[in-house]
Amino acid sequence: MPAEMNPGTFLIILASVAMSACAQLLLKLGVAAAKAAGWQGGPSVLFNPMVFAGFALYGLGAVLWLYVLARLPLSAAYPFVGIGFIFTMLLGVTVLGESLGALRIAGTLAIALGCVLVARSAG
Repeated sequence: MPAEMNPGTFLIILASVAMSACAQLLLKLGVAAAKAAGWQGGPSVLFNPMVFAGFALYGLGAVLWLYVLARLPLSAAYPFVGIGFIFTMLLGVTVLGESLGALRIAGTLAIALGCVLVARSAG
């Protein structure tokens, strides 16, 4: 953890990243529901409640991220976004029933590990 980061800031980073991962899930569910209802593309999907909620959650996560950016150097904060890859993968598996093979796990962990190494080098 970079020297400038305190536990409260770290928790806000985790909350922001988790909100982004949940927003992805909501967007996926909303698009799937719209497609099942006959949507074939176009802006009408924006009126789907799940899609709207996904964008709203992204917005809230962005507000938290502004708080983080006001307190940490960008090069120290941004690598923590890599945690979102793990959150999103886990949501895809647990909520959407997506398959999870060894290559997907290895690739996701490699990305997250790279993010951690970059964050540690910034401190």
